[in-house]
Amino acid sequence: MSGVARVIQWATGGLGQAAIGAILNHPDLELVGAWVHSAAKDGRDLGELIGREPIGVRASSDVEQVLALEADCVLYSPLLADTEILRAILASGKNVVTPLGWFYPRAAERERYDEVCHRAGVTLHGTGIHPGGITERLPLVISALSGSVTAVRAEEFSDIRTYAAPEVVRDWMLFGATPEQAAGSPMVDLLAGGYSQSVWMIADELGFDLDPELTVTHDIAVASAPIDSPIGVIAPGRVAAQRYRWQGTVDGVPVITAAVNWFMGERDLDPAWTFGPAGQRYEIEITGDPGATVTFSGMHAHSAEEAADRNPGIVATAMHCVNAIPYVVAAEPGVRTYLDLPPVAARAATSLHRARRARTPAGAGDSKGTT
Repeated sequence: MSGVARVIQWATGGLGQAAIGAILNHPDLELVGAWVHSAAKDGRDLGELIGREPIGVRASSDVEQVLALEADCVLYSPLLADTEILRAILASGKNVVTPLGWFYPRAAERERYDEVCHRAGVTLHGTGIHPGGITERLPLVISALSGSVTAVRAEEFSDIRTYAAPEVVRDWMLFGATPEQAAGSPMVDLLAGGYSQSVWMIADELGFDLDPELTVTHDIAVASAPIDSPIGVIAPGRVAAQRYRWQGTVDGVPVITAAVNWFMGERDLDPAWTFGPAGQRYEIEITGDPGATVTFSGMHAHSAEEAADRNPGIVATAMHCVNAIPYVVAAEPGVRTYLDLPPVAARAATSLHRARRARTPAGAGDSKGTT
């Protein structure tokens, strides 16, 4: 890539607003527009939208108007993906980085999106944190320190009381519901697209001969006493903690695990689950010769107030997307995963960043560079 990449932010919820700030701070990127869902945000200056000084770039709720903007890349992060819109963005000649999937699509889906991408000369890249970097990229990097790997585990441990989206917690995750209601939660299907791709990427790259179908488990703990939460008091017998696991097996034995643990705190749960002494974290374990366990902390909010102001996990997800943009713009057309791109890196803080001419990211091509 040569020059500065022009970027559109698609949707401006918590992740989108964090991404706008990150784009504005990135020396290789220029924010040129944003699509917004709500009429209240339509026409607002994007600097003011995130609490900064005006920048002269305004949001729009008009899809066609945003698609007509001259841009190199769209960071696509609505609550749920609309595949028709995604295809329209790609067809308009814009690369896409998204945390909503396409981390490692299976062959048939990849072929469909490859066709769209090649026709428009653009790239589609899925990234994020979990699923994403901590379930795919980082396990592969850490595994390079081992031999004869027999198991890989990537797991999230989060206090869901700090997740500043009560409607999602209540209506999608079904916290506070009966166990019977939660057992039919749409979250298993919604999450499966990402976590199952994580499992298959690791299996394919490390050479595991997995059984054809992944094993999916969803365990529930209920409140044993009233629990205060952002969605109101969770009554005894109602869902207060959940665990999801996606596992690749060989002859029925789990060898690759991607998992999430979401608790409304650690008190008054039945069964009596806890995060353990390490607390909230992301954890990667490689079983091999030698093995390794790596813990990532600092990416969780410690209170609902902190999460509402700036949730580190949301910011980290946005940063992984934003930092990938120069590499995606420089990549060959098609669906491109972590296995296809060079290592993505951040940029130094503005106050510490030496003035330099735009450069090509190490190992990246120059076939789609900006002018």
